Amino acid sequence: MQAVLFDLDNTLYPAECDLFSLIDVRINRYMEEIVSIPADAVDLLRRDYWKNYGTTLMGLMLHHQVNPEDYLDYVHDIDVSSRVSRDGHLRESLESLPVPCYVFTNGSRCHADRVVAALGLEGLFADVFDIRVADYQPKPNLGPYRQVLKHIGLGGSECIMVEDQPQNLTPAKQLGMRTILVGQKNPADSSHIDARVSCSAEVARVYHDWKDSK
Repeated sequence: MQAVLFDLDNTLYPAECDLFSLIDVRINRYMEEIVSIPADAVDLLRRDYWKNYGTTLMGLMLHHQVNPEDYLDYVHDIDVSSRVSRDGHLRESLESLPVPCYVFTNGSRCHADRVVAALGLEGLFADVFDIRVADYQPKPNLGPYRQVLKHIGLGGSECIMVEDQPQNLTPAKQLGMRTILVGQKNPADSSHIDARVSCSAEVARVYHDWKDSK
């Protein structure tokens, strides 16, 4: 185990912070005001794009020729500090990990940087891999995972993936990673989940348990 990959939203901070609700408003506004999609069509389109492409962004790129950088800047222009605050316990836990940690998110780098700063975790992550890492392909497509492994120069079996979305752990497991699910979700199939924790501060304990069991 040579690296730990952390998802960002609802993983590094609790889902109860509901930060995505702020982004959600911005996505709807972008579709209505910038792309000129009728308000009564937005919800259906978003559901279709999520089902078919994994993100609203990919659907907008394919069907509305949206500039992805413009979209990412717009939808992540939120006040992160209004919902997320410093987490000293998480910082102490991550500092105890003897291997580099990375952020691996479907969001943007600027959003990740703001969240990390709001949590008081500056300087703890070796790098941030965002939606750009595989030409805007989102997790759970295999492409982003492979690109992250390429960038850090490790094989899947040398990494741990930490996520709040069970489906995003499936490709990680396929590539040989150990997987940790954060939160209270109960997937029907948990064969791809190696450990479950209530919050990311517990990841260090799991890491050390695995290391000591060798």
